[in-house]
Amino acid sequence: MTMGTQRYGAGIWHFATYVDRYATDGYGEARSLLEMIDLAGQVEDLTVVDINYPFVDPSLSLDTVEQALQRNGLSVIGITPEIYTRQFAKGAFTNPDAGIRRLANEMCNDAADVVRRFGADYVKLWPGQDGWDYPFQVDHRKLWQASIDGVAELAGQNPDLKFVIEYKPREPRVHMSYDSVARTLLGIEKMGLPNVGILLDFGHSLYGGESPADAAQLAIDHGRLFGMDVNDNLRGWDDDLIAGSVHPIELFEFFYTLRKNGWEGVWQLDQFPFREDSVAAANSAIGFLKAVERALDKLDFEGMQAAQDRQDAVTALNLARAALFSSY
Repeated sequence: MTMGTQRYGAGIWHFATYVDRYATDGYGEARSLLEMIDLAGQVEDLTVVDINYPFVDPSLSLDTVEQALQRNGLSVIGITPEIYTRQFAKGAFTNPDAGIRRLANEMCNDAADVVRRFGADYVKLWPGQDGWDYPFQVDHRKLWQASIDGVAELAGQNPDLKFVIEYKPREPRVHMSYDSVARTLLGIEKMGLPNVGILLDFGHSLYGGESPADAAQLAIDHGRLFGMDVNDNLRGWDDDLIAGSVHPIELFEFFYTLRKNGWEGVWQLDQFPFREDSVAAANSAIGFLKAVERALDKLDFEGMQAAQDRQDAVTALNLARAALFSSY
């Protein structure tokens, strides 16, 4: 992809207000979906958004949302069904209650209809409550099979759409079923369906002790990298900081891997600016990502490959630093 044609996106939650265990009333006034869309429209070079479903305001029509998107020059890349809230406390696809499992399936199928309505790319599955907290709490074989069956059922019901699994080591469950790129790929291969893939969150990969570049390569080699999110963290938690703020070199290696493999897709932000201005935080991240684009155009790919073939870390790092730090 040449400079200037790259599309940038963000999860619409980037423009929400947040709560935590201490500021339980939030860091600012709550915002409606329409207000979040209007904020997203203020970000330079942001053209696509991922939207949670169902909407907080059940009276909000799809037509009204579409009008808000259009006036802000935005399109939709994905719809994220909220299968991770309190009603799914014991899991969505892995819940011991068949009625709750059916509710999760119905919510995801409703989200699939919204994907079609907006011409989006995929339904994004983040089953954050699927997993366990204690030793002996679950039958691991049954839990893993339920994780696979739940996604496979959806993909089979909607063969015209893509379903992406966003893996994460933990939170809200102490241990999530889809916790790593390798385990997620194992599950997808067991499903045997062409329309299930991975959405690789850079921060989740860091937090899980992976190399995001290595994780991306593995997913690409299996033909399953359907989407990606970027952010940053201190590796001990899913901090969702501004992209490039802590691990710029590893972020550059991640995008180098995508470019090297000819992977083209939206570069999407998944950031949580608790105390920062959300528009400024998005502009900051996209500004850095554009520097990454420029650096990729400058990088000596042949020289990098030669250095890697020798496992010459010094030369490889020098090439990467020269390209990246002269591009910002």
